[in-house]
Amino acid sequence: MLERYFTKPQTVDRIRSSWLGEAIERYVTWLAERGYHARCVHHRVPLLMRFAAFVQQRGVSEIDAVADHVDRFIQRQLRQRVRPCGSTATRRKYIHDIRQPIEQFLRVIRVDRQAAAGGSKAARPLTQWAPHFFAHLQDERGLSPTTVEGYATQLRSFERYVTAQCLDGPQALTPTVLDTFLAEKRTHVCARSLTSTCAALRAWLRYLYREGLVARDFSAVIEGPRTYRLSEIPRSITADEVHRTLGRIDRRSSVGKRDYAMLLLLVVYGLRAREVAALTLEDIDWHTSVLHVRARKAGHAATYPLAVEVGEGLLDYLQHGRRQSADRRLFLRTVAPHGAVSHPIVARRATHALRQAGVNVVRPGSHTLRHSCAQRLVDAEFSLKVIGDYLGHRRASSTCIYSKVDLEALRDVALGEGEALV
Repeated sequence: MLERYFTKPQTVDRIRSSWLGEAIERYVTWLAERGYHARCVHHRVPLLMRFAAFVQQRGVSEIDAVADHVDRFIQRQLRQRVRPCGSTATRRKYIHDIRQPIEQFLRVIRVDRQAAAGGSKAARPLTQWAPHFFAHLQDERGLSPTTVEGYATQLRSFERYVTAQCLDGPQALTPTVLDTFLAEKRTHVCARSLTSTCAALRAWLRYLYREGLVARDFSAVIEGPRTYRLSEIPRSITADEVHRTLGRIDRRSSVGKRDYAMLLLLVVYGLRAREVAALTLEDIDWHTSVLHVRARKAGHAATYPLAVEVGEGLLDYLQHGRRQSADRRLFLRTVAPHGAVSHPIVARRATHALRQAGVNVVRPGSHTLRHSCAQRLVDAEFSLKVIGDYLGHRRASSTCIYSKVDLEALRDVALGEGEALV
């Protein structure tokens, strides 16, 4: 595969002679299979060669240990940069362009090794301490794959922390270690995000104690931040801002056609990013003008009439924006790795569109447009039960937050007769 990208035999020989040469060649094959451009390979292979030489100079001879030296390598690259980064944004992008290829390379090689050993292809955190924890979540507790993956995402940050602290096993865990980790994480995330981290960490600590891997149940010392139900207002935007956001999308490109269709689904039907990403070609019934949403968060399906504007946007994307593919998912990536879009991509494209339109909202994303759909229903004086059913809420309590944005009803309460003054 290297000969496909490098014409000089000396270059191919130099790559293969590296102590990471075999892994780099497997990574190049992985990139080629997913449609990455040749210039991407030409950029990443020399970077990986420099990284391999760097870790080898530091005495590393096992691929499992190279991940600990990524930050040091980035710092060296920054020092050796001919032209210093002129701004924080430039520095951040430069670091990203180094870190992302190396971390992707390490993930690909780790998955290949796990597959060769007969293990799971999904890289799970802390498996060296509790190898059967995620099977326990799925088989014994019956959690959905989405919830299990959420636990894995939260525990990866804890894995990075204990690796940096050089803890050699669960016996090294102490309340001080846990408190320090949570205090450090609190500086980067909001209270609700930290609550999810605490929930995953408690479940993992209880499992360690149940399995006899630790002598004490440390789950009781995990104190999450105090949050209050209905303490926030949904981050919706006005109808004019919605129109401005949709109008700023450049629909001449395939990316613009796809993004416009995705955002219409978020705005008109209040779908979640995960539900948009899960749509397939079979979910659109063109004969009866019906849209089927089969993978809702609550575990049920929903059927909506296909609005004219939504149908036109989808048809434009399918005819002129969607590339030819055997994949039956509705929305596909336009750049490598080719395949269906994931729900984080849907959320990021919504964030990009809102910022491009100059819409000022806290934490812009796909849920901003979902909340805007709910706001439109509240303004149309639909009941909370109807709004909850339309949005796919499992419980009525999930819809109560929108009672705070029913301004006319709140104004009537404020201007009511009230109690007589004595």
